Amino acid sequence: MKDKWNNAELYESYVGRWSRLLAFEFLKWIDSDKGLVWIDVGCGTGALTSAILNTQAPHKVIGIDSSDEHVQFLHEKINDPRAEFHTGDAVKLPVADESADVIVSGLVLNFIGDISTALNEFKRAARSGALISGYVWDYAGKMEFMRYFWDAAVSLSDDAIELDEGNRFKICNPDLLHELFALAGLKSVEVTYMDIPTVFKDFEDYWTPFLSGIGPAPGYCMSLTEENRNKLKEKIYESLPKEIDGSIKLIARAIAVKAVK
Repeated sequence: MKDKWNNAELYESYVGRWSRLLAFEFLKWIDSDKGLVWIDVGCGTGALTSAILNTQAPHKVIGIDSSDEHVQFLHEKINDPRAEFHTGDAVKLPVADESADVIVSGLVLNFIGDISTALNEFKRAARSGALISGYVWDYAGKMEFMRYFWDAAVSLSDDAIELDEGNRFKICNPDLLHELFALAGLKSVEVTYMDIPTVFKDFEDYWTPFLSGIGPAPGYCMSLTEENRNKLKEKIYESLPKEIDGSIKLIARAIAVKAVK
């Protein structure tokens, strides 16, 4: 299966609403200076870019994403003269050498096919002493709303095992992220966990985004027959912790890494 990322609005309802909360926690952790030039690699629907504009007083933010649809969405959504957006690839950034003070990548590193080449490209675009940082979901651990989905899917079909993001994305591991950044020749590498609450008002609020087909889990969900999709829905419903009012309170955990060129 090929992951689909061609609908920014549907992505927002699935992960975007949570990644926006996470972006602010990430920026607190990296604790960067004001007035800098940033590159946001894999800027998606603008969660991290928006947070940078709102809290970091940047000189400029250059958002780069491989999806034309997301770039168009951002041109329409973010009207800030400090921001510019381009379609591009993480392994060949459309920017000049040593042009950025901070290079960040939110929830994207695990989708980059050649992460070592990408980190070298980040170094090319970064000035001496620049911060290079990113974060990924803890798919195998406490990214709970996806974890409940995949645990149920795997219990019903062996076909889901290799599609499970906890199995697919080995890079989403603090030790491996530390190793990759260190092997890239980056200095002062640090790794941490970040948790945000993901509160769903009811089961439909939890389940409906999985019907979008956008992203790995929704893509798998919509590849099923209606009968098997209903079995999956019932299995997840039975397993989720529910409050008396029907709300579902989970945690989304991310793993963040930062280093200096």
